[in-house]
Amino acid sequence: MARALPLVLTTGDLPHQELRAAQLDGELFGVGWGFCPVDEILSPLHRAFLVRQGFPDRLIPEQLSAAWIWGALDSPPEQPQFCVRLDARVGHPTSAELQVREVVLEDSELVLLGHLSVTSPLRTAVDLARFSSRWTNDESRIISRLMTVGSFDRADIGAYLDSRHKLPAKRLARSRVQNVIPA
Repeated sequence: MARALPLVLTTGDLPHQELRAAQLDGELFGVGWGFCPVDEILSPLHRAFLVRQGFPDRLIPEQLSAAWIWGALDSPPEQPQFCVRLDARVGHPTSAELQVREVVLEDSELVLLGHLSVTSPLRTAVDLARFSSRWTNDESRIISRLMTVGSFDRADIGAYLDSRHKLPAKRLARSRVQNVIPA
């Protein structure tokens, strides 16, 4: 049976006032900048649909965007973070509201949610440990949540780092994970 409504409703589907009125009437609940019917169970697929809306399929949510998709972050980041495989042939984004990095990705580092790719919880945790410009208890908490969602531990992060030979900021990631994340 075909869906009557999109997975997540946005202002592209209905005016914001109508969406908010439906939310106040108890028919919808908010997720990020979108809304879902109350009979839906919120999942990473809903968040991935919302993050990917309006962007080419070659863009893969990563870092904080992926952390939000996995439920490790309470709200989506202000600036979406995407990556593309080196061979994806994507032009450079013209918007300052969007971050896109070219990266080497193994198929095992991606998870398909419906038809949408997102970095795995393990890859997301490692990238956050490698590239967070500031390292606070918030980042530690996000990685701890990713560990729960992805069913991996500090040893798995260490094994992942050991398996990647020319990974930039590997030592920094290992230090951050060992000093902050409990064993």
